[in-house]
Amino acid sequence: MDLKNAKELFRLMRIEHSLMLVIAVIAAELIVKGMPNLPTLILSLITPVFVSMGSFAVNDYFDIEVDKANKKDRPLVIGTVTPKQALYATAITMIIGVAASIPINLYAFLIALAFALLSIAYAYKLKELLFWGNAYVAFAMVIPFIYGDFVVSTHFAYTIIVVSVMIFFAGLAREIHGTIRDYSGDVKVRNAHTIPKAIGKKRAALLSLILYFIAIGISIYAALAVKPFALNILYIVFIAISDILLLSVALGYLNNETEEFYRRARNISLLAMAIALIAVLISAALPEIAF
Repeated sequence: MDLKNAKELFRLMRIEHSLMLVIAVIAAELIVKGMPNLPTLILSLITPVFVSMGSFAVNDYFDIEVDKANKKDRPLVIGTVTPKQALYATAITMIIGVAASIPINLYAFLIALAFALLSIAYAYKLKELLFWGNAYVAFAMVIPFIYGDFVVSTHFAYTIIVVSVMIFFAGLAREIHGTIRDYSGDVKVRNAHTIPKAIGKKRAALLSLILYFIAIGISIYAALAVKPFALNILYIVFIAISDILLLSVALGYLNNETEEFYRRARNISLLAMAIALIAVLISAALPEIAF
């Protein structure tokens, strides 16, 4: 395998998303109990990185024709990675990711295994089902927080519940936007029963706006009453930026259907979610910085 092919494999597996999961796991560990010992920390980060990489690879494998219809510049579409390589990459990364969770504890292993199996089920069939495919993607954004919680404890911390619900609603809204953006390929190629197909693009965009409002409301509640976010200056600043960006994207979807807007909105919403993760991480690391 040459350097160019390796680069395309990493592009297939969306390494940047894996880095976001690392932030989520570390934040959860800090919030619940503090950093674990170094070997446990390393293993706890290997799992989300590799399972996530595998989930993106298998998703693109099953979505080759959809991505062609949506004119996406993905490695499998343009031929820089073969379907066989994508399957090998899926198997190797999934095995490494799940195996890394075994020495941590039973909870971590079961969460990692469930996430790996669900990601394969999503790529194969679940994404075609009305609502459930969207809900899985939103839940996948939450799993790193739950995983990080159970790496260092045996209970579901209230703060992690609040963060998980906030991220779930924001993730669900973003995923519905994704089905609006990919409407043509999802419906015409896979005949997927997406929310935009069921209720129309405009109503789907309005539903996303409502879901973002719920997520923003939870972020405000956390800023007022949930430690370590309550009155934390850094959290408030970062989460406000994230909320504003997500709201601007949600409002834009009500009136725009151009490819240029969809591409810009996707990048802005991804940035906003990353900023929200940073807000959670900084608050966990520096809980004393408050009004």
